[in-house]
Amino acid sequence: MRRRAKAPVAPLPQRDGIDPVRLRLPEDPDGVWATVREHLLDRYGVAVGAGRVEEMLGEGRFVGIDGPVAGDDPYTVGRYLWFHRDFPVEEPVPFPIGVVYRDERIVVADKPHFLATMPRGRHVTETALARLRRELGLPSLQPAHRLDRLTAGLVLCVVRPEDRGAYQTLFRDRLVRKEYEAVAPYDPVVELPVTVRSRIEKERGVMAAREVPGDPNSESRIALVERRGGLGRYRLVPETGRTHQLRVHMNALGLPILHDPIYPVVREDGPEDFRRPLQLLARTLEFTDPFTGAPRRFESRLALSGLG
Repeated sequence: MRRRAKAPVAPLPQRDGIDPVRLRLPEDPDGVWATVREHLLDRYGVAVGAGRVEEMLGEGRFVGIDGPVAGDDPYTVGRYLWFHRDFPVEEPVPFPIGVVYRDERIVVADKPHFLATMPRGRHVTETALARLRRELGLPSLQPAHRLDRLTAGLVLCVVRPEDRGAYQTLFRDRLVRKEYEAVAPYDPVVELPVTVRSRIEKERGVMAAREVPGDPNSESRIALVERRGGLGRYRLVPETGRTHQLRVHMNALGLPILHDPIYPVVREDGPEDFRRPLQLLARTLEFTDPFTGAPRRFESRLALSGLG
């Protein structure tokens, strides 16, 4: 089988920490695209509007390896184009992102609440990845894993693309010990510590994950660390990594995490309330470095506010 040639380096720089979109013109078995313009209108006309595609062509926003692309250029299968999408208007997250550790291979960041780990959907430039690239001057930085947008705490990022796979494999193979902290109601009826095992499923387009009958695919160890009035501080250690796993398991115990906008009840969509962050923090990351063999342990410098 013939291997496709490696894509050339993008001729466009990053914009606000975001890479340009790379497009390789596909096969055209029916011969419907005589020009680059015709393909771009078919591909993006519905999503952004034909008028906007024409404007972007006129502004020289579509670039090939040799410079701006004209709409009347003949359609050539396999040709590479690059462009920057129009970024959505985003409300700035009013919290800084800290750096717990940095060397030539990795950056361990303290992500604040409300900041997505990496660009997705309506969160693009207001993401941990985009901010870190801009603030640290590291355009090739990539996260080795994801941390939920509403959760604060440690995110491991990789400086060099060639090193990323080794660190991602640690997370994939569950070789990273992660410890979380949460503030939630205290209930003396709930016996702790406890190990919760259940089957969690999440449907695309549905905000809340749910527990369903079947073989368990998630496991969390939960312990009470401190009690203050009607609230408790809990240590949460996930053995698996299902979407919203810790939030689902705490809710199943009758101890929904403080200020959770989804569990037990999905709140109506509206402006972010930065005064009421989800009281969940990725406190600790531990692993053996895949390059040096040295043990690594990092602790967040952030603190939850739920207990005052």
